Amino acid sequence: MQGSSGSESSDRRVGKNLEHLKIPLTHIQSATHDFSNEYRIAYFSNGYAFYRAELEHYDNENPSSKRHNTVLIKRYPPSGNELFGEKEFLTEIEILSGGVKHPNIVNLLGFCFEESEIILVIDNFSNGFLGLYLGNFKDKRVLTWEKRLKICIDVAHALRYIHYEMEDQKTIINRDISCFNIGLDDNFGAKIIDFWWSVLLSPDQENKDHHLIGGVGRTYYRDPEYEKTHKLKKESDVYGFGVVLFEILCGRLANDPIYLKESARGLDPVARRSFSTGSLEELIDPIIKEEVGENGFVLHRGPNKDSLHTFITIAQQCVAETQDQRPTMKVIVKELEKALFLQVSYCFKFSLQRLEVICVMVPCYIENKN
Repeated sequence: MQGSSGSESSDRRVGKNLEHLKIPLTHIQSATHDFSNEYRIAYFSNGYAFYRAELEHYDNENPSSKRHNTVLIKRYPPSGNELFGEKEFLTEIEILSGGVKHPNIVNLLGFCFEESEIILVIDNFSNGFLGLYLGNFKDKRVLTWEKRLKICIDVAHALRYIHYEMEDQKTIINRDISCFNIGLDDNFGAKIIDFWWSVLLSPDQENKDHHLIGGVGRTYYRDPEYEKTHKLKKESDVYGFGVVLFEILCGRLANDPIYLKESARGLDPVARRSFSTGSLEELIDPIIKEEVGENGFVLHRGPNKDSLHTFITIAQQCVAETQDQRPTMKVIVKELEKALFLQVSYCFKFSLQRLEVICVMVPCYIENKN
């Protein structure tokens, strides 16, 4: 992809109708001071990286103009590699520019395909990746049980949308659901970030078996049935999401050494075994078990038991060994929203109890003062 002929070749591959999304490499280099570490917020072992910078880009809300604000720059390995290259880049552009629009999926703001650089420009998510909290790179204590439930519901809504609710009855199987594919915005709202290994299916393809050769997704989130049969279905995403649910519950990454000591597949088999033996509570993140609510007022400690039970039950169903045993994302959304309702109602009940205590204490205090 060198010189003008390379640029013309990349134009043909990306499509002239996306000209408005093209961002010159020089603009990105200037914004990041030539990809300085000062602007890099994450680097992954497979060679791709994310940078945060101020950049002018296409305005989705006002197509006739441009915006200049903080964005994330997703830089593929220069010249690509066997996992992240031109094919994956073009897949992401096709999906994110092809009518996918949901509050819990990142917006494509621009791209660059020049020289050896392969770059996407997407929404900024100021609170980073969910995986940074679960891996203890960020303070996990900010993730209360209620916040964790809301993050799970956001991702579940996005998956329900790509599985069942897209225009023209199309379906997307993401194939890479993991805690590092979930970004968190200012309010800890969650968005799915990556679609590089995704498969887009038309209505007549949806109910057919799709056999794809080769690995899919990150090791500890891979559907075990897909690994055996190469049969890809929406339930492969459900499995990966189930692993994320258990990560959020336990407060550790799926490949934490504590799990790898027990199983080469990490968290999932350990959690399932603990569930079947009734010892899963030992794996729950101590931070949420010791949670005391707003302002440290100790009337209750830990999450609501019914909320927790509802959450654990649906997480367990998501990671069933076979695809046919797993629930749909429609069912999962319903159960997670039930878990949130139970938790919020529980906290509201104790807030009322707190108010009652204050109402009793204040008159007594005034009487004693007098």
